[in-house]
Amino acid sequence: MNLLPEDIQQQIQEYLNFMKDKVTIVLFTKEEPCETCEETTDLLRQIASLSTQLELVEKSFTKDTDDVKKYHIERVPSFVLLDAKGEYHGVKFSGIPGGHEINSFLGALIDMSGMDYGFDDETIKRIQAIKTPTNIKVFVTLSCPHCPGAVQTAHRMAMLNKNIESEMIEAQTFYDLAMQYKVSGVPKIVINETQELVGNQPIESFLEQLEK
Repeated sequence: MNLLPEDIQQQIQEYLNFMKDKVTIVLFTKEEPCETCEETTDLLRQIASLSTQLELVEKSFTKDTDDVKKYHIERVPSFVLLDAKGEYHGVKFSGIPGGHEINSFLGALIDMSGMDYGFDDETIKRIQAIKTPTNIKVFVTLSCPHCPGAVQTAHRMAMLNKNIESEMIEAQTFYDLAMQYKVSGVPKIVINETQELVGNQPIESFLEQLEK
């Protein structure tokens, strides 16, 4: 299934030319029932084909149990990004990164390839000073123009600190989970299951919650 028109593929290809080093996408799906598994697989295959710096590895949620545990996969479709050394930095997407979310996905690929995140030295020091295991969930919808900014901020924090794991969660695919976390507006950010932020918050708002 061709989800990307040729002109969009060309734009993505030009954008991916900015990648510095190789990035591996590890995708987890399963047989039915799995909403958006097929569409997510098709989209990632198309994007991976647009750059020699990208590799897509497809895994089974039910069969590849060691990798499921290694990358803390709890739902499908989900995928993680690995750097050029094959190392996981806590960057995860759950649900198809379509609509506006293609921006957070492409941004994460560029960031993971070794590009500068754009944070000042003081901000980086504050992120790296977080010593406790931290989980950040960012609930999004594909029609939300403000969601990619929140996802990108959370993912960049994870890339800078091995204690942080960040997950984009597409609220419509994982509707029951969105209801569990009382998602009424997006982006909704849940930190360590207890702290919440709504909207495309600046990095300072993330850090204020994490430093409490």
